[in-house]
Amino acid sequence: MGFRLTPTERGFYPLFTRAAENIAEAAHQVARLVAADPPARVALARQIKELETDGDRLTHEILVKLNSTFITPFDREDIHRLASSLDDVLDALEEAADRIVLYQLGELPAGMRAQCDVLCKAAAATALAMPRLATLDQLHEFTVQVNSLEDDADAVYRDLLGELLCPSGVPTTLEVLTLLKIKEVVDTLEDAADAFETVANTVESIAVKEA
Repeated sequence: MGFRLTPTERGFYPLFTRAAENIAEAAHQVARLVAADPPARVALARQIKELETDGDRLTHEILVKLNSTFITPFDREDIHRLASSLDDVLDALEEAADRIVLYQLGELPAGMRAQCDVLCKAAAATALAMPRLATLDQLHEFTVQVNSLEDDADAVYRDLLGELLCPSGVPTTLEVLTLLKIKEVVDTLEDAADAFETVANTVESIAVKEA
């Protein structure tokens, strides 16, 4: 880390850690929701919404601190981008859960569980990485791991699209509508994977600048 002549506000680190831990819990709950029977999903979606609200509060707290801090621990634009991309992950997770309940979807494709598995791994890695911002320890490994997981997410996503858009037989109009609703959820979970990659790339940028 580069030598600084002036003290910096270090309160950002615990906020980013709390935000990432909140996301990890949300990813776990989304995985539970996807695997659950439809009657159990409403309560799980409510829990995920509460986590999303908590995440919004943390994002707001980070941005307020950013606007009121003269000397920040790293570039202001990187702090803003990291907070925003973490928020994007959580928004996508909550939106996916909300749509599953809103559309009253029944059994979901097995590939969606695979999507959730990748997201849970990315979330766990992110929760472990955020405290390391203070020391810049093993952040490159984190970026490599999340980028690899995003590649896995892309492969799962492509397989799911093939399954949904090229079904065997000729689907009825009702089946087509259901497939399109499921595709919206699949797309949203893919958005979460993309947002995790943005988080990792932002962390890499911070590590390079501060090394």
